[in-house]
Amino acid sequence: MLPRFPYRIQIPLVLALAVTLSVLLVSAVTAQIAARNARLEIVSTVQRVVDLLVAQGKPLLAQDDTWRAYTLLRNTAALLPQTSKGQSRAALLDVQGRFLAGSDPSRLPTGDQALGVLINGRLLPTVSDASRPRILTTPDGGMTLIEPIRSADNQIIGFVFAEVDAAAFAPDWATLSTPALIGAALAILVLVPLGWWLGRRMARPIAQTADCIAQIGHTDAEQLQLLLPQVKDPELMHIAGAVRQLLKETSARQANAQRALSAERLAAVGRITAAVAHEINNPLAGLIMATRTLRLHGDQPEARNRSLDLIERGLQQVRTITMALLPQARVEDRCMTPGDFDDMLTLARASAAQQMVTITSATHEQADLYVPSTVFRQVMLNLLLNAIRAAGQSGQVHARLSIETHKVSFVLANTGQHFSNERLQKRLMTNDGNDPHGFGLWICHEFAVRFGGGFSAEQAADIPPPFTTCLNFWLPNLARHDPQKPAPD
Repeated sequence: MLPRFPYRIQIPLVLALAVTLSVLLVSAVTAQIAARNARLEIVSTVQRVVDLLVAQGKPLLAQDDTWRAYTLLRNTAALLPQTSKGQSRAALLDVQGRFLAGSDPSRLPTGDQALGVLINGRLLPTVSDASRPRILTTPDGGMTLIEPIRSADNQIIGFVFAEVDAAAFAPDWATLSTPALIGAALAILVLVPLGWWLGRRMARPIAQTADCIAQIGHTDAEQLQLLLPQVKDPELMHIAGAVRQLLKETSARQANAQRALSAERLAAVGRITAAVAHEINNPLAGLIMATRTLRLHGDQPEARNRSLDLIERGLQQVRTITMALLPQARVEDRCMTPGDFDDMLTLARASAAQQMVTITSATHEQADLYVPSTVFRQVMLNLLLNAIRAAGQSGQVHARLSIETHKVSFVLANTGQHFSNERLQKRLMTNDGNDPHGFGLWICHEFAVRFGGGFSAEQAADIPPPFTTCLNFWLPNLARHDPQKPAPD
C-alpha cells in the first residue's frame, strides 16, 4: 500500500506509524509494570491495615466490645483500596472464627461463621489451620488475608479478616495511557510536517532525474545534462552518473545518425546518378538532333516549329529530373509536402525504367503534413530503390502515402520474394549499419526509433495480390514541426 505513495507522503506516514507502535509497546510494558507495582503496593497496604487491626483489636476482643470493634473497622477500612466501591472489606473474628464486627455488615454479618466455610465464593481455612498468618488468592486475582490475634501469653483470642476483590488490583488504563497518548500526539504533530519536508527533499532529485529521463529523445542531450541535480548521496550520485553517461551516448548516437543521414543521402544520390544521367542523356540527344535539324532546315516553318517543340520538351524533361534531384542534396530541414512524394517517385522511376519495373502510387490525405521532409524523403527513396531491386525484371512496385491526424505512413509493396517481419527484425537486430545490403533498412529503423515512429513488414496473408512484400514506415504527425540543427560531419 505505502509504495504507491510518493516519498513526501510515505515518510510522514512511516514516522507516525513508528511513533504509534512505539507508544503502544511502551504503554503495554508500562501498564504491566504499573499493574505489578500497584498489586505489591496494595498487598503492602492491606498488610499494614491488618497489623493495625491486630494491635487495636486485641483489647476489644478481650472485652467482646462489638460496637467499638465496628467503629475501629469502619475507620480503618477506609485505608483499604477501593473500599468506597465495595471492592475491599475487613472484619474481626472471635476465637471460634465467627464475625465479631465487619466493615461491611451486609456481606460480613455479625455472628456468622467465617472460618471453615465459603465466604463470598472463597473457602476459608478452619480455626486450627488459621493459627498462623494465611494469604489466599483466587483465580481471578482476588486476595484474602487471615492473621491470628494472640494475647500476652501467646494464646489465640481472635482473628483479623481482610478481603480484596480482583477489581481493586486492575490498573487504571485511562490514567496510564493519557500521558502516552499526549506524547504520541505531540510527536506526530512534529514528525508529520518534518517527515513531509524530508520526503519532499529526498524525492526532489529523484523527480528531477526522472523528468530528464522522460525527456530523452525530445530535448537536446546537452540541455538535459544541465538539468540533472547535483547530489552528494552515493546512491543518487550513481543514478545521476548513469543518466549522464546515457545522455552522452544518446548525443553521440544522434550525431552519428545525422552523419549517417547525410552519408546515405549522398550515397542514394550516387546510386541514382546513372539512371538520372540516362534520363537526361536521352533528351540531350534529341536536343542535339533538333539543333542540327534547325541548322539544316531552319528556313522551313514546319521543320522549325517541330524542332522547337522537341527542344522545349527535352528541356522540360531535364528540368523535371534536376528539380526532383536537387532537394535530396540539401542539408536544411523543413515540413514535408505532397510534392516531395512526387519527387521521390520521379527519381525512382529513372532506376525502375532500367529494370522495366512498373511503379504505381496513391495518396490518402486526411490531414496536414507535419513531418521532417529530409528524413521522410530519405526513407521513401531508400525503400523505393530497395523495392525496385527486390521486384526484379518486369516487376511491380506500389507506393502509398497515407496522411492521418496522428501519423503519416509510407507503405511500399513489391512483387519480389516475400520479406517477413521476423526476417526484417532479425536483420535490424544483427545489423549495426556496416552491412551495405541492409544499410538502407537500418537507416529507416533508426529514423523510426529516433522520431517515435515505427518500421515493420506486413504478414503475407495481409498483402493484396499480386504483391508479396509490404513494408510500412510511419512517423507521428505532430501539430508542428521544429527543424533540428544537423550535427557537424
